[in-house]
Amino acid sequence: QVQLVESGGGLVQAGASLTLSCAASGRTDSVYPTGWFRQAPGKEREFVAAISRSGVNTYYADSVKGRFTISRDNAKNTVYLQMNSLKPEDTAVYYCAARRRILAISNTSIESYDYWGQGTQVTVSS
Repeated sequence: QVQLVESGGGLVQAGASLTLSCAASGRTDSVYPTGWFRQAPGKEREFVAAISRSGVNTYYADSVKGRFTISRDNAKNTVYLQMNSLKPEDTAVYYCAARRRILAISNTSIESYDYWGQGTQVTVSS
């Protein structure tokens, strides 16, 4: 089993930056690409970004490309999401996810991820 715990959310003004962290514990050697998703009130959960286990390859949703950066520190079993130039439409609960299978990081389906964190709230005021 793998446990994922997100942190770093908060309330910020538009244009500000936040960095989210996702700490993994348990059988972390058994998980593969890690992704970030988000879910706004009344909306479906959507893909934000993913990173390969090595950290070399990344993939982003068009809505965050150029503003968000995903990275990882495997020594700390932690994945980060640096969010710059935040907009009110970025307001959502952000979830970290990981999966057991080796799939392309461009596979953004929710069903392809096996482990999920509890989420951290990000609120961007205008």
